Amino acid sequence: MKLFAVFGNPIKHSKSPIIHKLFAKQTGISQNYIKINVPINFFSKSIINFFKNGGLGANITIPFKREAYKICDTLTNRAKYSGVVNTIKITSCKKILGDNTDGIGLLKDLNNLNFIIPKSNILLLGAGGAAQGIIYSLIQFGCNITIINRTYQHAKNIAEYFKNIKKINYLRIENLLHHSFNQIHYDLIINATSSSMNGNIPNIPLSILKPDIFCYDLFYDKENTPFLKWCVFHGVKNISDGIGMLIEQAAYAFYLWHGIMPNTKKIIRKYKKNIFNISNISD
Repeated sequence: MKLFAVFGNPIKHSKSPIIHKLFAKQTGISQNYIKINVPINFFSKSIINFFKNGGLGANITIPFKREAYKICDTLTNRAKYSGVVNTIKITSCKKILGDNTDGIGLLKDLNNLNFIIPKSNILLLGAGGAAQGIIYSLIQFGCNITIINRTYQHAKNIAEYFKNIKKINYLRIENLLHHSFNQIHYDLIINATSSSMNGNIPNIPLSILKPDIFCYDLFYDKENTPFLKWCVFHGVKNISDGIGMLIEQAAYAFYLWHGIMPNTKKIIRKYKKNIFNISNISD
């Protein structure tokens, strides 16, 4: 049976094996998809051993997406311009092909939710691999992005990375409150920090939460994430966690490996109806 895996740390919460099992059942493809918790500083060794032992493809999650980029022999354009990799495939020539399906997966989910238009002003919280992986697709779609991060230099570094494609604004968190620095009315806030994984809330001012704003968290849980709970408490009506993105990006990975695109809308609908009992979802 063909072997695939998701690599990360932490990885216990990942729903990727369930989603890929649903894809396999839907498309009639036989595969084995597992979780691999990788100790920090052992990613390269771990994934190379996986491929030596018969692995054909892998998804990469926090915090290894930048490291995954470095081990690839070839890259798709999405991966090349993003600078991070979340999907890997071993080619027929035994080369490591890297792709980034996060951005296109997020964009598809945001479109499905009607959270985005080409001129949307997006406030992106976070400057790690998760944030970097979604920027290219958003700017290709025509959005305007402002990045804030706990470490200002990291936000500046990402803006510099993408400067030849499109200008990206970056601010210190405290400057969000000052009109002289920040004159933008944001349409969408995307939380790409790991705060929700740790039960925390990003440090942003309440004044950003306008009644008509959309709020999206890349993280997902059985109930609203801490960030989304905070948004709802302060009057935001249009919110979503990242389960739709997770399923959409997984579908693009599945397509890269097998050449077949699953019916994601069907999976998302069933997932949301069975959030507490997803293992019993059937086609």
